[in-house]
Amino acid sequence: MTIKEIWKNPVFSISASVILLLVILGAVIPDKFGDAATKLFSFTTVNFGWFYLLSVFIIILVLIFLAISKYGAIRLGPDDALPEFSFFTWIAMLFSAGFGVGLVFWGVAEPMSHFFQSPVSDVVAQTDKAARVAMGYSFFHWGISQWSVFAIVGLVMGFLQYRKKKDGLVSTALEPVTGNRKSVKTTIDSFSVIATVMGIATSLGLGILQINAGLDTLFKIGNSFLIQFFIIFVIFIAYMLSSSSGLDKGIRYLSNINLGLAIVLMAFVFCVGPTVFILETFVLGIGDYLTNFVHYSLRLEPYQKGTWVRDWTIFYWAWAIAWSPFVGAFVARVSKGRTIREFIVGVMVIPPAIACLWIAIFGGTALWSDLNLHAGIAEAVNVDVTSALFQTYLNLPLPTVLSVLSIFLIFTFLVTSADSATYILASMTTNGSLVPPLFAKLVWGFLMAAIAGVLLYAGGLQGLQTASLISALPFTVILLMLVLSLFKLLKKETIPINPSDLRRFERLQKASREKEES
Repeated sequence: MTIKEIWKNPVFSISASVILLLVILGAVIPDKFGDAATKLFSFTTVNFGWFYLLSVFIIILVLIFLAISKYGAIRLGPDDALPEFSFFTWIAMLFSAGFGVGLVFWGVAEPMSHFFQSPVSDVVAQTDKAARVAMGYSFFHWGISQWSVFAIVGLVMGFLQYRKKKDGLVSTALEPVTGNRKSVKTTIDSFSVIATVMGIATSLGLGILQINAGLDTLFKIGNSFLIQFFIIFVIFIAYMLSSSSGLDKGIRYLSNINLGLAIVLMAFVFCVGPTVFILETFVLGIGDYLTNFVHYSLRLEPYQKGTWVRDWTIFYWAWAIAWSPFVGAFVARVSKGRTIREFIVGVMVIPPAIACLWIAIFGGTALWSDLNLHAGIAEAVNVDVTSALFQTYLNLPLPTVLSVLSIFLIFTFLVTSADSATYILASMTTNGSLVPPLFAKLVWGFLMAAIAGVLLYAGGLQGLQTASLISALPFTVILLMLVLSLFKLLKKETIPINPSDLRRFERLQKASREKEES
C-alpha cells in the first residue's frame, strides 16, 4: 500500500488523528490534560467498576466451557494444520508480548504494597497474615483473569484468520452481531486501535519508570522526565529496528532471549534467596488463590465506600482490556494450527503459572526480607513504587549484576511489546494485512512513544493508569459482543472426529460385521 492509500483508510486516519491530538494537548497544556484525565478516571471507576468485574468473570466461564466442550477439538486452521511455532517459542512469544514488562514492574511492588497496607480491613499491616493476603491477591491479579481477556480476543481472531480465511479485524469478528456496514466497522476498529495504544502506552510508561529507578540505584542519576524521555527515545529506535526485521526474526529471537533471561534471574534468586519459604509461599498462594477466586473476582466495596478495589483490581482488568486487541491479535498470529482447547489451556494456564512463580520468587524474597531481616522494602516501595525490585536485590548477593540484568530484561520486554504492537496496530489500520507496510509501523511506533511520554509528563504513574481505564470502557462492551459472535460462528462448524472415537467406531463396525458373518 502507498502512503496515500494508508491515509485514505478511515480507521488509520481517525485513530491516528485522535492519538496525535491527545499528544499535542498533553504537551501544550499538561496540567489541564492531567486534571481532565483524573476526573474521567474517577467517573469511570465509580460508575462502571462493577461492569469490568462482571464482564471478566463471564469471559472466564465462557472459555472454560469452550475448553471442555466439543468445540475444543476445532483447530485454528484446517483440520490437518500443524502449529507454526515450537511450544517453547510459542510460550515465550505469549509471555513477551503479553504482560512481561508489567510483571517485572509489579512482581515485587504489588505484594509489598499490600503488605504495607492490607487490602482486607481486619488484617493488621506488615504482619504474617498481611503477607499471606498480599501474596494471595497478587496471584489473583496476575492469574487467569487477565489472560482470559487476551484469550477471548485471540481465539475469535485466530478462528477467523486461519479457519475462515478472513482478516483479523475486530469489526470482522463482530459481523455476526453487528453486520457489515462500513460506518459501524470503522467505529469498532477505531475504538480498538485507540484502546490498544493507551494500553501499550501504560506498559511502556511503567517500564520506562522502572528503568529510570534501576539506573538511579546503580548510578545515582535521579528520577526526572528528561532521563525518561531519553529512555523512550532509545527504546523507540530499538523497537523500530526490530520491527523492520519482521515477526519471524526480531520478535521471535527477542522473545526467546526474554524468557531465557527471566528464567535465569528466577533460578538465581530462587537458589540464593529463601528457597523453602518461596516454595511454601507459592503452594500456599495457589491454595489461597483457588479458595478465594470467586470472592476476589466479584469483590466490591459499596458499604465501606472504599477505593482499594478500584485502585487495584479494576485498574488491572481495565489495563488488560485496553490492550487486549493488541495482545489478542498477536496471540492469534502465533497460534495458527492449535486446537481451541490447546489454545485456551496454553494461554490461560501457562503464562499465569509463570507469573505466579515469578511473584513467589521475587515478591516472596522481599516479604521474607522484611519479616525476618527488617529490610524496610515495604516502606521504600510506599515512597517510590518503581524501586521495588532493586530494593529487593540489595539483600541478595551480586545486587549490581542482578540490577543490570533486570534493566536489560525490562528493556527487551519493552522492545518486544512495542515491536509486536507496531505490527498489530499497522495491521489493524491497513485492513488486517498480515504484512503491513513500513510507513504504518513507523507512524504507530512514533505515536506510541509520544503518548507514553505525554502521559508520563502530565501525570506520571497515575496518568498511565487513567489512560487504560478510560480507553477500556467502550472496548469492554465490544468484548461481550465478541463472546456472542464466537458462539454464532462455532454453531456453524463441523466438529472434527476425535481419533480415539474413530478407532472405537471402526472396532464396533468390525465386530458387527464379524457377528453377521458368523
